[in-house]
Amino acid sequence: MPTRLTTSRGRLVAALFLACVVISAAAPAPAQAQDEERRRAFELFAEQKFFEALPLLVKLGERNPKDGGVLARLGFCVYARSISEKDAQKRQLLRARARALLVEATELGYDEGVHKDLVAQIIASVNPDGSDAAAASSKFSANPEADAAMREGEEAFVRGDGPAALAAYERALRLDPKLYEAPLFAGDVFLKQGDFERAGEWYARAVRLDPDREQAYRYWGNVLLRQARLDEARDKYVEAVVADPYNPYVWEHGLFRWAQAKAVRLGHPEIEPKSSAATKDGQVTIKVDPKSLEDPGDGGGLWLLYGVARAAWAADNYARFRKEYPAEKEYRHSLREEADALRTVVAGVKGLQKEGKIKQLAPDLERLVRLHDEGLLEAYVLFARVRHINSVAADYAAYRKEHRDKLRRYLLEYVTSGKY
Repeated sequence: MPTRLTTSRGRLVAALFLACVVISAAAPAPAQAQDEERRRAFELFAEQKFFEALPLLVKLGERNPKDGGVLARLGFCVYARSISEKDAQKRQLLRARARALLVEATELGYDEGVHKDLVAQIIASVNPDGSDAAAASSKFSANPEADAAMREGEEAFVRGDGPAALAAYERALRLDPKLYEAPLFAGDVFLKQGDFERAGEWYARAVRLDPDREQAYRYWGNVLLRQARLDEARDKYVEAVVADPYNPYVWEHGLFRWAQAKAVRLGHPEIEPKSSAATKDGQVTIKVDPKSLEDPGDGGGLWLLYGVARAAWAADNYARFRKEYPAEKEYRHSLREEADALRTVVAGVKGLQKEGKIKQLAPDLERLVRLHDEGLLEAYVLFARVRHINSVAADYAAYRKEHRDKLRRYLLEYVTSGKY
């Protein structure tokens, strides 16, 4: 799956305190951490006391500029400090310094678990000069008052002032009732306080504002996972994937975590077409794996139909694609083409079965027919047969709009079932 980082400045702020917990839990300080000052700095950082930890980390960084653990924590603290800086020029300088420290920590091989992805996100979200890498992500709301309220909430959250942060987020939501981050971050306030039920309530409000964004589902899943409510956590992580399926971060920090806790292996049913179609100089060539033709009683030879159907889409300079997708100027491998080719194989299987010519259907064809009969063929294609983002994946949003239930069913009944 293609990599895409979600680098909204606000989401990074909300994730900071969680990252600190992971850093502390996942990576005990190395041998030189017997130094009391280092131990104290790491302890303050784990308690999310960024501003108290900052001067200690500055001294430690000067003392040992090759200590990746110190530099990473220092980078986080400087980034947190930049959030509360009112002066724009000073804020940009702090962000540039934070980014440089995190880049240096990364180059030193700093690797202390899952929060390394947050390091990558901060680096991606900030230009070397401290400016925003994506200007569009620098505002929470087009409403200036709502945007200002969100920034007040950010500052209060980083200071550890939960009530002030919550009040600011609630005010922002009143000013801009469609502001997704307001309930999302309000949920984080309650999560930090250990009030899981209230956190879930606020994440639910964010979901209602935009069911096609993944963060609230994933954060809600994290809350449920902490409470060992594994089936409920799985359901939220599934919704996160349905919202953003081609973002590896969503999988790694959602369903992969659930699968580890549940001791379940995630997977797709193993189905690989044994033929293909290629076009060169206007000529279409069909290739077929000879091994698929060896046993006439298992239906394997029917995979030839897959290549034939794909070739039909390529004929006459992709005339069928142009008819099916008149708004698109360039040919691409589409959901309709892939599903049509697979259905052609299924039709061939059913025809031979009706004639009694199949003794024992090949396992991959058996899986394909079952997906077809359950109405999950397109869902399988959209999750399991995406080779690059500009192919089948381009049809995902339109399909989700009409068939969200089938996408959900496929993830629950196949991917998370532990059978594949």
